[in-house]
Amino acid sequence: MATQAVASVNNPYGLSGLWNRGGLIDRFVMILLLAMSLATWYVIFTKLWDQHRLKKSAREAEKKFWQAPSIKEGVEKLKKGNEFRAIAEDGLRAMTHHDGRLTDRIDLNEWITMSLQRSVEQVSNNMSKGLGLLATVGSSAPFVGLFGTVWGVLSALIAIGLAGQASIDKVAGPVGEALIMTALGLAAAVPAVWGYNWLLGRNKALQDALRNFASDLHAYLVGGARMETAESAGAKPAAAPAGAVRK
Repeated sequence: MATQAVASVNNPYGLSGLWNRGGLIDRFVMILLLAMSLATWYVIFTKLWDQHRLKKSAREAEKKFWQAPSIKEGVEKLKKGNEFRAIAEDGLRAMTHHDGRLTDRIDLNEWITMSLQRSVEQVSNNMSKGLGLLATVGSSAPFVGLFGTVWGVLSALIAIGLAGQASIDKVAGPVGEALIMTALGLAAAVPAVWGYNWLLGRNKALQDALRNFASDLHAYLVGGARMETAESAGAKPAAAPAGAVRK
C-alpha cells in the first residue's frame, strides 16, 4: 500500500516544471540547447546525404568517365552537378585555354596542376561546410548546460532562503531540477562530437578519391595516359597522344 501511494504521487519537477517555473534566462538556455541539438542533427543528416551523393558520383566517374575514348566524351557521360565532371571540365578548360598573356609565363603542366588543385579544394571546402558548427556545439553545449544548472541552483537557493524553509523536499527538488540543464547540454554535445569525428573520417576518404581522380586526369591531360594504380587497373582509358587530347 505504501509503495502504491508513493508511485501515485505526481512529480512536480521535470522539463515542464522547469519551463513553467523558470525565468527568462532558464527558458533562453533551454531554447538555445534545443536549437543546438536540432542544428546538429540537421548538419549530420545533410552531410551524410552529400557524402552519399559524392560517393555515387565517384562510382559513376570510375565506371563511365574512364571508359570513354576521350576526355570530352567522358565529361559528357557524367551528369551535370557531378563534382568529378566539374573537375574534369576545369582540367580540360585549362588545357585548351592556356593562351592568355598572364598564363603564357606559366608552364602548361603547372597551369593544369593549379587548375585541378583549385577545383578539388573547392569541392573539399563544400564538403567541410557545417562541420564547424558541430565542433562549436560539441565544445560549448556542456558549458551552456552547466550555466543553466548554476543559474537554476542559485535561483532555487535564493527562493528557499527568502521562504525560510530548508527542508529536504524544498531543497532537493529545485536543485535536482536544475541539473536537467546539464543533461540537456550533454545530450546536445555528444551527438555533435560523434557526428563531427564520423563525418570528418568519411570526408577524408572522399577527398582522397577526389585527389586520385585529379592526379589521373592530370597525367592523362599531360602524358596521354592514366596513371597505373590498383584501383584503375580494371578501367584503362584508350591511350592517346597529348596532341589528340587538346582537340
